[in-house]
Amino acid sequence: MLKLTKTTTFHLQATSTNYLRYKSWFADVKMAPPDAILGLTEAYLKDKNPKKVNLGVGAYRDGNAQHWVLPSVEEAEKRIFSKKMNKEYAPILGLAEFYNRSIELALGKDSEILQDKRNSTAQCLSGTGSLRIGAAFLGIFWKGERLVHLPTPTWPNHRPLFMHSGLKVASYSYYSNETFALNAQGLFDSLRKMPENSIVLLQACAHNPTGVDPNREQWCEISQIMKTRNLYPFFDLAYLGFASGDIDKDAEAIRIFASDGHQFCLAQSFAKNMGLYGERVGALTIVCSTKEEAERVTSNVKTIIRPMYSSPPIHGARIAKEILNDNELYCMWLEDLKTMANRTMNMRKQLTDTLIALGSKRSWEHITKQIGMFCFTGLKPEQVARLTKEFSIYMMKDGRIAVVALSTKNIAYVAEAIHAVTKE
Repeated sequence: MLKLTKTTTFHLQATSTNYLRYKSWFADVKMAPPDAILGLTEAYLKDKNPKKVNLGVGAYRDGNAQHWVLPSVEEAEKRIFSKKMNKEYAPILGLAEFYNRSIELALGKDSEILQDKRNSTAQCLSGTGSLRIGAAFLGIFWKGERLVHLPTPTWPNHRPLFMHSGLKVASYSYYSNETFALNAQGLFDSLRKMPENSIVLLQACAHNPTGVDPNREQWCEISQIMKTRNLYPFFDLAYLGFASGDIDKDAEAIRIFASDGHQFCLAQSFAKNMGLYGERVGALTIVCSTKEEAERVTSNVKTIIRPMYSSPPIHGARIAKEILNDNELYCMWLEDLKTMANRTMNMRKQLTDTLIALGSKRSWEHITKQIGMFCFTGLKPEQVARLTKEFSIYMMKDGRIAVVALSTKNIAYVAEAIHAVTKE
């Protein structure tokens, strides 16, 4: 018979305590899959090839393949620093001088929505945060079909954004892999078959990842179908002014829907069009039926933001506010937009011309027909794998490239590599 002493009793107690201390609460948690884009960057950074090229990350680069701080942003920041402003918390909704000008930029100064004050607008954390707050609002208050339809393909972050907000996710036809263009008829048919009261995610311009947008007539058709079917539009506007260099042209889809009487959600980002990637500057607007309804919606948006991140950061919003509310800086920014858009379009043309000059027998005209930061090249996964293995050129497995990562220094090398893996 075991005789318990003070020493053995203490040892057993200590063992029991250690067991409890080291017991795993999360033993069943599995390793999450790595982010596809960030994973590419990690592999690129480890590559020792001096000719390596990263075509995965969507961040604008200048002609020397370097990050470009917009002159308008530099000047705005100088002015902010000269004012020696404090670092107090922003209000829950952010800086009104920023978000009011932001929605005006999208809808236009003469918008009836703004004149009637039917918009509930808030500063949010760039495009992702704006989408997330909008999705959270719909997840709580949406009384229709709790289903969000996303284009095929779409930005990978769209799906988890809505799912984490308690909404179900489905897909609709958008892109044709055969023509490298919009599958317009498939898109129209998909909309007509959706359950009424469904939510539809629409990228307003420079569709990510395809670079393929509907034209004006097609947007009008989409608007009418959605109105007839009682479908709710949720616009993602991440590239206003960056796509074409023209604010009004890039906002065309949203203004068509506004003029057709739609109520909708709109998520705006100033990451790309102001180069404020790390500042996280964006805005969410929920268009309502009346001013009173907008006020009620705003009060509830506040209750979502408050426990999520309390209030948005101020520095980037101050930069955007300075630019949008000063005529000199605003005009400077419009020129910056043209610079970025024109260089991006020029890179598309140079890549196409170089491939043709190399003797490629394939058609590459879709590269110049597409628009914005990204291009769906039509490259197959096995060809992408060869580009990475043999040439240290990194891109998404679906063949999407960030056109903005091309420069006069690497475009010949990239074209030669693409030609090498696509020869018949």
